[in-house]
Parts: sequence; C-alpha cells; structure tokens
Amino acid sequence: MKMEELKELSVEELRIRLEDVSEELENLLFQHSTHQLDNPLKIRLVRKDVARIKTLLREHELGLRKSSA
Repeated sequence: MKMEELKELSVEELRIRLEDVSEELENLLFQHSTHQLDNPLKIRLVRKDVARIKTLLREHELGLRKSSA
C-alpha cells in the first residue's frame, strides 16, 4: 500500500483499513507460528502498512492533515 493511496482516504476509511490490515497481520503471525507461512517478509510489509495508517490517523488528530472528505 502506497502512502499516496492512503493520503486520499478519509479518517473513517483509514480506520476501516487499519482494522483490516491489523487482522491480516494477526493471521500472518499465526501462520508464521504454525510454520505455514510461505513468505515471512510479508509480515514486515504489513507492519509498515499499519504504521503508515496510524501515522496518518495521528496527523488528523493533531490537525496537521485535513480530511479530504
């Protein structure tokens, strides 16, 4: 997920996306613990997506970024 794509989303859409990505991360970690994960580098990518979304949500909270919608 690219930062440009995320910047276009509203706060509510970011929250929904955060829930989805967090659930995906949980599933990946479970698969990793049971040795069923084919690509363990995907965990790193999903963690970075979570961080990007949380950063944008925090910017909205602080008023550094205005809602596009």
